[in-house]
Amino acid sequence: MRARRIRHQLFLPEDLSKRLEALAARPGVSRSSILADALTAWLNRRAAGELEERFCGRLDRHSLALGRIERDGHVLLESLALFIRYELMINAPLPEGDQAARAVGRDRFNAFVARVGEALASGRRTFDYSAAEPRGTGAGS
Repeated sequence: MRARRIRHQLFLPEDLSKRLEALAARPGVSRSSILADALTAWLNRRAAGELEERFCGRLDRHSLALGRIERDGHVLLESLALFIRYELMINAPLPEGDQAARAVGRDRFNAFVARVGEALASGRRTFDYSAAEPRGTGAGS
């Protein structure tokens, strides 16, 4: 079934009209199809531009936030890696037969994992920079 078509009367500059006639002179091409394709393409570009204008600021803010998250992740991983390396270098391994020391280590590790779980479940952060007091206002100042 053919789509309903509506007739329009257009006024084009002479040079544009000549270019349109030259394109429409090819077999199987009409002025109406050329103009319909050109208008469709123009409207699609315009709609895409409006969407870009509408969401561009929001996407920029999200990009900046993701960049900060990525940077914070790199800082965190580097800090953890340096801490682990330092701890492994200064602490001697436990002797095989020292079950009491291994039990203490296991208890400390389990307490650490529980504390991390509590912090994640509560949503609190150990280093919450936004809630930190400004320098010189703490109790020890």
